[in-house]
Amino acid sequence: MSLSLFDLTGKRALVTGATHGLGMAIAKGLAMAGAEIIVNDIDKAKLDAALADYKASGVKAHGYIFDVTDENAVKSTIAKIEKEVGAIDILVNNAGIIKRVPAAQMEVSDFAQVINIDLIGPFIMSKYVGQNMIKRKEGKIINMCSMMSELGRVTVSAYAAAKGGLKMLTRNLAAEWGEYNIQVNGIAPGYFATAQTGPIRENGHPFNELVMSRTPAGRWGEPEDLQGAAIFLASKGSNFVNGHILFVDGGMLATLGKTSAEMKASAE
Repeated sequence: MSLSLFDLTGKRALVTGATHGLGMAIAKGLAMAGAEIIVNDIDKAKLDAALADYKASGVKAHGYIFDVTDENAVKSTIAKIEKEVGAIDILVNNAGIIKRVPAAQMEVSDFAQVINIDLIGPFIMSKYVGQNMIKRKEGKIINMCSMMSELGRVTVSAYAAAKGGLKMLTRNLAAEWGEYNIQVNGIAPGYFATAQTGPIRENGHPFNELVMSRTPAGRWGEPEDLQGAAIFLASKGSNFVNGHILFVDGGMLATLGKTSAEMKASAE
């Protein structure tokens, strides 16, 4: 097997919301494999700071300001990117939000906002990038799904509904666009060590104990743990993988987890 299967040299990858966190880690991973990176945000200051970070890391990145939920802005910006940078070979739908509110107390407007950004946004992006991929008869789309596309959890009803919908959008686009040599797949991350999860990763925090007890790997994921999955799904190595959701969760989905006694015994 040749490593050229995973070489992204000459490819252009648009990663939405890749100004920080997991999206930035994925974009840097694709860049390490040779891809030219395009990122977006709705905030110019965030975008400028991210572009400086990419440059300092030796990554060639282009930045565009637009909202993934604004169809007209997406349509015009995709056309602009294809004219100024070149054809978009890889799309990673990463931009998203979460609102942790019990369902009985959640405002319908907040529920709708999560659905709009986390589900309708990826549809709009896929529609306009996909139209060009169909013409070229080639392309890779990666949707950032979630453990919550498979499992429920308290206070995240809107997020889980959106990610469950994104899982099925992934499979439906794969069914529609497979004949055009377009592969549409999803990555479902487990729980990762980021700035946002810092407070709940402390020893003794109930959620940290839950993650540790449920994860056979015995640790939180590092953002870099997503890079291999993204490179695979963006590369020729996945040319016959379509409509698949790749869980990068340290094995969490495979087990009910350990009791506190079993965890204590493992540590001894």
